[in-house]
Amino acid sequence: MRLLFKQRLFSWFDSYDIYDEAGDTVYTVEGKLSWGHCLHILNAAGEHIGTVQERVLTFLPRFELYIRDQYVGSIQKRFTFFAPKFDIDCNGWQAEGDLLEWDYRVTEACGALVATVHKELFHWTDTYVIDVADPGNALCALMLVLAIDAEKCSRN
Repeated sequence: MRLLFKQRLFSWFDSYDIYDEAGDTVYTVEGKLSWGHCLHILNAAGEHIGTVQERVLTFLPRFELYIRDQYVGSIQKRFTFFAPKFDIDCNGWQAEGDLLEWDYRVTEACGALVATVHKELFHWTDTYVIDVADPGNALCALMLVLAIDAEKCSRN
């Protein structure tokens, strides 16, 4: 399953539209006013289905992931000198990026590929392509990409 993740051009808070390969909106992401990033994920019908909430006052950036209101895990950046790495306490996944932080691989603990993320260049706003091996993992993969993008935004 392929998802196209595009940030909205004019928005006071983090807002994104996520499209499928046919160009249909699958998810909408709305940033909420809070201390740290708080991103609400809505399905195509406009129903709240997930949240990515940044935990503040931590040594390294950490985000908690919720499906509906149920805690499902977290993602925390590891201390590294070169390529970014994230520890994911959700499904036993790990995420590792390239040196420029444009491409990421999400893998299971056994090394099996869960998703790849590629940042497209030459767009007015942040645009990512997310390829998910199992469509059942699409929401969790999207939440990871949102957390990684929010972490990058916090640094800039």
